[in-house]
Amino acid sequence: MAKTVKLNLFFFLFLSSFFTVSLSQTTDHLSTKSNPFSPKSSLTRYWKLKISNKLPIPSFLISKASPLSPLDFSLFTKLASNHSLSSHLSSFCSSAGLFCLFSDPTSQDSGHTKDSNFAVYDGKRFVSYGTARVGGADGFKNYSENTNFASSGFSRYSGASTGHHEGFTSYATDANVAGSNFTSYAGDATGGAGEFNSYLPRVNVPDLRFAAYAANGNNHPMTFKGYVDDTNSGNQQFLNYAKNGNGVPVGFTSYGDTSNVVGSTFSHYGELANAANDSFKEYTSNANNPSNDFKAYGGSGGNAGSDTFVSYRDGANSGKDTFMSYGRKANSGKTNFVNYGKSFNPGSDSFREYGKGSTGQKTGFSIYALNSTFKEYSKTGVTFGQYTKPGLKEGSEKVSGSMVNKWSEPVKFFREKMLKKGTVVMMPDISDKMPRRSFLPRAITSELPFATSKLLDVKKVFQARDNSVLERVLTNTLLECERDPSPGETKKCVGSIEDMIDFAVSVLGHDVLARTTENVRGSKKKVMIGEVKGVNGGKLTKSVSCHQSLYPYLLYYCHSVPKVRVYVADILDVASKAKINTGVAICHIDTSSWSPGHGAFVALGSGPGRIEVCHWIFENDMTWTTMD
Repeated sequence: MAKTVKLNLFFFLFLSSFFTVSLSQTTDHLSTKSNPFSPKSSLTRYWKLKISNKLPIPSFLISKASPLSPLDFSLFTKLASNHSLSSHLSSFCSSAGLFCLFSDPTSQDSGHTKDSNFAVYDGKRFVSYGTARVGGADGFKNYSENTNFASSGFSRYSGASTGHHEGFTSYATDANVAGSNFTSYAGDATGGAGEFNSYLPRVNVPDLRFAAYAANGNNHPMTFKGYVDDTNSGNQQFLNYAKNGNGVPVGFTSYGDTSNVVGSTFSHYGELANAANDSFKEYTSNANNPSNDFKAYGGSGGNAGSDTFVSYRDGANSGKDTFMSYGRKANSGKTNFVNYGKSFNPGSDSFREYGKGSTGQKTGFSIYALNSTFKEYSKTGVTFGQYTKPGLKEGSEKVSGSMVNKWSEPVKFFREKMLKKGTVVMMPDISDKMPRRSFLPRAITSELPFATSKLLDVKKVFQARDNSVLERVLTNTLLECERDPSPGETKKCVGSIEDMIDFAVSVLGHDVLARTTENVRGSKKKVMIGEVKGVNGGKLTKSVSCHQSLYPYLLYYCHSVPKVRVYVADILDVASKAKINTGVAICHIDTSSWSPGHGAFVALGSGPGRIEVCHWIFENDMTWTTMD
């Protein structure tokens, strides 16, 4: 019987090579769960082989298995082993349920002469759009909203226009990966204005590039309000921005507010400009570890420029700013730093060659922060006001309410005593923000390159262009996976369920079970805690926690978590007392190795090793423990 099945499958694979119809059409009848050659059937057998208890593989875990049919599985495994997957990337991504960023936005016609209103629009390239326009306005509202990948290009947009207005409102809201390229935007423009309101809010990986933006422009003011607020791990580049501009004021208000690890680069910004007027208000305030780099900003021949930094990085957690050759060789420039860098955890600021070689430069530092270094700066025209002194010793003062920043998500962390029946708590947003993807079978992942040393090969597989958003996504994830483990931590990035099972078994043994919160009901609302059960009787135990990483296929960062208690709790509606969810919570008992600036301590008002910290297991994350 087994020999007949093998021959039939071989005959089917042989015949399929003579047809050009799609893979999905030729294999519909093989895609059922009962097919013994499907990845899901293979995974079920592997679970039974590796897990000693008699429980079936959890439904939430098997639902993430590869949807590939037997034929697709065989074909793509062979392509991967021959290093030729890239030539079939589109069909591979579609059949395997991956998140691939190889599509290129379509182009709009150039030289558009009428007002345009782009609402609920997505994925376009605007090349030479609005060139030489006289008056009028274009509006982008709710553009690329709630999409996985928002990518748009504005090359030579509004170039040589006169009195033309551009407005970007609620642009790419809640997108997962957003990239926009403004190259030669508003170049040689006279009058008019550009306005960015609520631009890329709550985006997971924003990537913005402003190259030669408003170069040679004449009085074309730009305002950035609510720009990349609440984003995660973003990057913005302003290269040769307003170069040779004449009276091109730029205002950044609430830029990068409450963002997590946001980075901005201003290179040759305002170079050779005349009467530039830039203001940074509440720039990266309340952000987590922001990094901003100003290279040759406002220097190299700038004339009568004025820059103001008010409440810049105020209330942020740590952070780092570098000003290299800022205002160097400028003429009659004026810069004022007010409430600069008052982060509640000390950051680092470096001013190198600040105002060096300038004429008539005036710079004032009023209430600036600890850990600032000034090297080779101009010895004339620089005044230092109130210098923020170090605060009280660690542990002598609780973090005040005003310092519990939005990025730390106070409701995300709680104390173990809150897990009591009848307690009313605020449930954080536990919904999954990542794009929907599936695992790959280990037979395929084992053939794919996965290392920073093989980045060129990784980029080739997924057709990632140089300096693209996808390149950044790939690089960031590879670097995180290769990061040295923390003391006492064992970690591994897994792209197949087989690898996840093996890692959990290697840490906890064969008698294990994976758990996650059942659904997202109750998110962002007050809920009541119902019955609470401690895993392993609520005793101190070890677990393996797995969190998603952004990658084309489903990838988890799994790590051992020693000295924890895991709980399963009924979540009830406060009014009706009806059960709406089953939540899984993990309490870290030993926090002595955590950073003092960890969001949990900011929210709860303590420090490493002094308290336990609990949190819910979010949607599609999971924790493995030994079986009860």
